[in-house]
Amino acid sequence: MIKPFVAIAILISTCLATPARAQDAAAPFDGELQRLAEILGALHYLRGICGSNEGAKWRKEMQELIDAETPSGHRRARMVAGFNRGYQGFELTYRSCTPAARVTISRYIEEGLNISRDLTARYAN
Repeated sequence: MIKPFVAIAILISTCLATPARAQDAAAPFDGELQRLAEILGALHYLRGICGSNEGAKWRKEMQELIDAETPSGHRRARMVAGFNRGYQGFELTYRSCTPAARVTISRYIEEGLNISRDLTARYAN
């Protein structure tokens, strides 16, 4: 279930990247990208404490999303802040893996998939 989410996120960011955009101009889908960044940050933390042995997988996926979208200035800062907010929010709440953390992981993966599908349906050519 995780691999399709990552593939869709990368596909979306590739389809949505447009070189003609102004450097710091907000795109109509920036809110969804920021939420996706938060989800990736949360998954990076939660999967780590739940013993997934994925290492920096979610951080790498975030970097790939940024690389594909190529935001600059404030857009990039907002995406990075979203990732950090997702990570730090759960770092404050969970010190070890709990059943609630596992439920959160499942829900965030599902939400990330839904965001990816929605963005693809609305903005991909």
